[in-house]
Order: sequence, then structure tokens, then C-alpha cells
Amino acid sequence: MQANQTENLLTAFAHYFPNSKEMGSFVDGELVAGKGEQIQLFDPATGEKSMSYADGGAAIVALASEVAQRAQKEWWALTHAARGRVMFAIAREIRAEIEPLARLESIAAGKPIRDCRGEVAKVAEMFEYYGGWADKFYGEVIPVPTSHLNYTRREPMGTVLQITPWNAPMNTCGWQIAPAIAMGNAVLLKPSELTPFTSLVVGLLIERAGAPKGLVSVLSGYGHTVAQAAIADKAVKKVVFVGSPATGVRIAEAAAKRTLPCVLELGGKSANIVFEDADLRLAALGAQAAIFAAAGQSCVAGSRLLVHRPIHDKFVKMVSDGARKIKVGAPLDDATEVGPINNKTQYEHVVKMIQNGVDAGATLSAGTLERSKAGYFVSPTVLSNVTNDMDVARTEIFGPVVAAIPFDTEEEAIAIANDSEFGLAGAVWTQNVARAHRVAAQVNAGTFWINGYKSINVASPFGGYGRSGYGRSSGVEALYEYTQTKSVWVETAMNPVTPFGYVDN
Repeated sequence: MQANQTENLLTAFAHYFPNSKEMGSFVDGELVAGKGEQIQLFDPATGEKSMSYADGGAAIVALASEVAQRAQKEWWALTHAARGRVMFAIAREIRAEIEPLARLESIAAGKPIRDCRGEVAKVAEMFEYYGGWADKFYGEVIPVPTSHLNYTRREPMGTVLQITPWNAPMNTCGWQIAPAIAMGNAVLLKPSELTPFTSLVVGLLIERAGAPKGLVSVLSGYGHTVAQAAIADKAVKKVVFVGSPATGVRIAEAAAKRTLPCVLELGGKSANIVFEDADLRLAALGAQAAIFAAAGQSCVAGSRLLVHRPIHDKFVKMVSDGARKIKVGAPLDDATEVGPINNKTQYEHVVKMIQNGVDAGATLSAGTLERSKAGYFVSPTVLSNVTNDMDVARTEIFGPVVAAIPFDTEEEAIAIANDSEFGLAGAVWTQNVARAHRVAAQVNAGTFWINGYKSINVASPFGGYGRSGYGRSSGVEALYEYTQTKSVWVETAMNPVTPFGYVDN
């Protein structure tokens, strides 16, 4: 990374931690430097080294676990309404920092600044939404057929571990923390070691808003050190993971050894289905947004474009022509629409997958096989003449690459859409109302759009089918994920029946 870019990252981060000499983990109100091996970071826009910091390791987990247990008791002792007021205060703190937080996210993650501004605002909305739920989520009275009063309590899990990815660190940070603390839990958040910066700031802002110190700790470091130690920690009662299916399987296995429940939000290979009666202009714009926004680094990206054969060639040309006009550039440039791939490993995977597609017989209708001269940039890419058995149609690419697949009938479109191990999202474009609802009902996906794509809001449940994971991480359903039900029985009879035992009068 050029010197001024390094200074931008350090300056943006130091705005929140001016007295800290080293990057580290946020625990008990302080930034604590790790003592493990150095983690080297690279600038996605140049491919050059930026900065490094020490892995937190198991020691930081032990410290965070201790303070989390203390803070959780203090937090749960508050009234529900008091917790809700703190949640709204957190949202205000975040809204006051939209521009500096967006800049920090853009520099660290390589995301276009205009996207980052919107994501920071959405994180504030998450805390507002769940702040409103804090005193409205409660148990029930059960009309049991005895003389008992039977009621349920919704109680927090205690301390939960949340592991978030590098593609949307700010967004997934708020997405997970807000419902967890709204229900009275403490959180150990382990962001990707590549992009911990904005998550650390959110931890700071949560305490600045009035939450107890240690309620949310942000642990910087590797998965095989920090996350592994956290899963094994006795205080952790639930694990939430957002990331790749392969890593999700390993995390679920480790959690199962302690019989810990999990929420897994994993990958996707979502089918975006376009029928010949669709508004092709809107569908073409939607198809581009579905895959090229965020450089395709989105779990719900519409990476398989299923097109009705009568309009296939015309529609693929529309999407390809549009792809070539999308501005790819520096993350901090307000005009940039697509930034770089976040890291070299992912960049190499995306480039390899494009080449594999061409080698397998796909046509490169937009994009290039040339490698980026600087940084990890990949042009918006359209592969046509793809069949659903090709690797580019079955493997998650996680880049700005869409595979166009023709179909002849509604039944075939549904069959192709469901011929995948993933089931995170999908969409259909048609003006036939009955067909739209038929397709929505039959495609195996946790989220499905009709004549649109990527409409996501914290109020709506989100999660996957199949290898895309299980559990839901937003909407009211997330509150169930972060609570456990206790059934309480109270004998109310004046002379209750005692069916067993002996007592001398």
C-alpha cells in the first residue's frame, strides 16, 4: 500500500482510539494488543502491504469471557425498557459517525464509499428496530388442564459467540449484535482477521451509549486461534457464524462437541429467473445489481441468471452491454460502483473460476481474462452458453461473475434453480402474477424476490435452505434464536392433590 493509503487507514482508525499504540481487540472498554503471530494486511486496491497486528489468541478470549459474564448479569438486571433506551442511544452514536465509519470501512474492506455510507445507516436501523422489541418480547400463560398457573419466560442464552466475514464487516456486525443484546445477552464478536476495524469501533460506540463495559467484546485474530478458543470457552452458550460452507461445517462440528446450538448463514448460488414476458429493462438492471454490486461479494448474489430461451440472446446482450459501462475503481472515489475483491486468495479464486468457465465451453460475453495490473480488481463478467452442470454454475464464485443459463419451460426453470446444494436466495421476473407466486413457492430458498432483487431489511427473517445454513438472523425470528424458554409451574389449589409420598400428621 502506498504510504498515504496506510496513513488513511491508521488515521481513520485512530480517530476512535487515539491513545492506543497498537491495533488489537476491544475488551472491557480498552483496545488490548494481542501477543500472537503477526497478521499482515494488504490494500485491496493496490495489492501492497498496509499494516500488521498481533493475533489475539486464547488469552484474549479468556479475558473477554470473564468480563462478558459480569456485564451480562448487569445488563440482564436492567428493565427491558431500559435496555431498549440504550439500544436507541447506540443507534444515535452510529448515525453521528456515518461518514468516518463509512470511510474506515471503505479503506479497510475495499468497498465503494457510497455503498459504505448506506450500510452504516442500516446498522443504526438495526439497533433501532431491536431496541423497539426489547420490551415487547415476552412469555405466555398456558391454559394447562390442572390447578396450576403455567407461564413461560424468555431468558437470554448468556454469552454468545458471533463470527462474521470480510465481505460486509460493518453490516454483519450490527446484524448479529443488535438482536443478541436486545434480549439480554453478552457478545463475543470475532470479525474476520482481514477486516476487524469497523467492528471494533461499533464495540466502542456501544459502550459510549451506556451499555456495560464488556457486554460486547470484539476479538481480533485468526479463526483457528481466537474462534476455536471461544467455541471451547465454558461461558459461550451459542455460536453464530456467517461465512463459507466449509468453515461453517468445521464450526458446527466444534460446537456439537459441547452441544452448543448454532446459527449458520453460509454460501449461495442463487437463481435469478427471467421469463419472456418480464419488463426486460428492469430485469436487466436488476440482474446487474444482483451480481455486480459489492463486486459480487455477497452471499445472496444472483450468480445464476436463468433466461427464457426466446429472449436469451437479447437479454444476455442487454446485461453484458450494461456490465461494460459499470465504473470499476478506487473505493474512496464517489463515482466508483464496483471496487476490488477484498483479498488475494479470493481474487485468485475468482480469476480461476472465470478461466475454468471459458475452458468448459462458456462464452465470455462481458469481462476479460486479463489479470488486474494493480490490486484485486475484476471487471463485471458475464459468462453465457453455460449449462447447470458446469463448475461456474455449481461453485460459489463470490465475485462479479454471472453464469447465464437458458431454459424452455417454467418447470425446467424451477428444476434448474433447485439443482443446487445451496438455497439462500432467488428471484423471478415476470408479469404473470400466478406464475410469479408458483415459482416463489417452488424454489428452495430462504429469501425470494418477485420482480426485484436484494431487498433486505432487518425486520424480515433471513437465512438459508440446504448447504446455505440454518437458523434465522433477522426479524422477530432472530429474537427466538437469542433466547431460551423456561416453563414455570405454580400450584394454585387450596388443597392440591398429592399423588405420592407419606407425611405423618
